[in-house]
Amino acid sequence: MTLPIKKEEPKSEEDEVAASAAPLIDHLTELRERLIISVIAIAIAFAICFMFSKQIFNVLIIPFVEAVGKANAGKDPTLYFAPLEFFFTRVRLAIFAAVVVSFPVLAWQVYRFVAPGLYKRERKAAAPFLIAMPVLFALGASLVYFVMMPFIMRFAVGFEADAGSNAPANFELLTRVGDYLSLVTTLMLAFGFAFQLPVFLTLLARAGVINSSMLVNYRRFAIVLIFIIAAILTPPDPFSQVVLGACIIALYEVSVISVRMAEKKARAATEEAAA
Repeated sequence: MTLPIKKEEPKSEEDEVAASAAPLIDHLTELRERLIISVIAIAIAFAICFMFSKQIFNVLIIPFVEAVGKANAGKDPTLYFAPLEFFFTRVRLAIFAAVVVSFPVLAWQVYRFVAPGLYKRERKAAAPFLIAMPVLFALGASLVYFVMMPFIMRFAVGFEADAGSNAPANFELLTRVGDYLSLVTTLMLAFGFAFQLPVFLTLLARAGVINSSMLVNYRRFAIVLIFIIAAILTPPDPFSQVVLGACIIALYEVSVISVRMAEKKARAATEEAAA
C-alpha cells in the first residue's frame, strides 16, 4: 500500500518574506561581506586604472588639444602643473575611473544585499534597472565628452587675444592639469547621475511613493528645482547649466512615461491576481 504524496502548497508573498527573515547579526555579517567585496573591487580597479592613468588622461584631454590646436594653428597645446600636481591628478583620475569601472560590481552587491527582502516578482523587476543604470551613466558621460567639453574649450580659447590685434595685452589660456581634470570629472559625474533620474523615479513609483499624476502636477516646481540643481552641479558657466537642465527636464518627461508604464503593469498584475 502506497501512501499518498502530499503536495506542497505554493508559498504566498508574505511567506516568502517571512522565510527570508534572518537575525540582525546575519544581516550585519552579510553587509560586511558585501562591503569587503565592494572595497576589493574598487582597490583592484584602482590599481589597474592607475597603471593606465596617463593613457586615460591622454584620452580625456583630446577635446582640449583639438580646441587649442584649431584656434592656434602651428602651436602645440600645453597643460601646466605644479610640483607633484600631475601625480596627484593621476591618483584622483584612477579613483574616479575605478569607481566607474567597478560600478556594476557595486550595484550587484547592493542588489544581492536587498534581494532577500524582496518578493520574487520584485526581484525580477529589479533586473532591468541594474542594466539601465550603467548604460544611462555612460550616456551622460559620453554627452560631456563628445559635446560639452569641445564646446567649453572652444569657448574658453575664444577669449585669447594678441596685443598686436588692438588688445591692451596678451590674453592666453593657461590650463592647469588639476583644473582640467576637475572640470571633466565634475561634469561627467553630474551628467552621469542626472541620467539616473528615470530609474530613481520609476523605483519610487514601484514603491508607491509617487505616481504619474504627481509628476505631471508638480512639473513646474520640478523644472525650477532642476535648474537649481544644475547650477550647483556644474561649473559657473551658463552653457553647462542650461544643457544639464534641459537634459534633466527631458529625462523627467521620460520618467513620466516610465512611471505610467509601471502603473499600467501593476494594474494588470492586480487584475490578473483578482481573477
